[in-house]
Amino acid sequence: MEAGAGSPRLTLSMAVTALVSGGKDSIYAAYLAETQGWSVDELVTLRPEDPESMMFHTPNLDLVPLQAASWGKRHRSIPVHGRGEVAELDALEEALAHEVGPVVAGAIESSYQWARLLRVGGRVGRRVFTPLWRRDPARVVREEISAGLDIRLVHLAAESLSPELLGRPVDVRFLEELERTGRRGPRVNVAGEGGEYETLVVDAPFFRERIEIDQEDREITASTARLTIRKAHLVGKPDRAGGAHRP
Repeated sequence: MEAGAGSPRLTLSMAVTALVSGGKDSIYAAYLAETQGWSVDELVTLRPEDPESMMFHTPNLDLVPLQAASWGKRHRSIPVHGRGEVAELDALEEALAHEVGPVVAGAIESSYQWARLLRVGGRVGRRVFTPLWRRDPARVVREEISAGLDIRLVHLAAESLSPELLGRPVDVRFLEELERTGRRGPRVNVAGEGGEYETLVVDAPFFRERIEIDQEDREITASTARLTIRKAHLVGKPDRAGGAHRP
């Protein structure tokens, strides 16, 4: 596993924070930290004013509290006051200044995000752990699928991704089609690292309940398609004995 600023040496008193947007990579990175014996104490979400933010994921951030509740984690939401890099990094510094333990993030290839996260982490004295950094994107997505994450497409911004895909699972079939498309024409990053698509995790083996979507809106333009979830709730999952799981 890789750490953006070295592997943090943990003590029992350290609080581990995961920066979580609700998408596949941030949820999976937090899960990987826990498989290494770390206890992720809280999920922190940055809420940018700019829907085109280069630093932060923007679709369906209102669903992260449901993910946190299902996972049994504390959640904090930090608004970004203003647009642009300065406002976003100020908000990130505010979000991370409350604790002293490591910060987990799901960056894979964005040097822009990675470098600025390290800079802010250093400013507040917190080590940054990025277990997906510079790993093969196709392998990462396959691992996320194999780990049992139920990942849904909520934003599309590539010519080869039709609006009909909104709400569909990110599964092996979808991944293979992206790989075939990349061989035939313009390359699409299979993990969506170029902004080609964004996701929402609605279930995972480590969630006690799954997210049930009640109401959604679809916005389709010439270049993008977005699924905005207006209303959702948690529902119990069957346990191995066939009954309803009770957290």
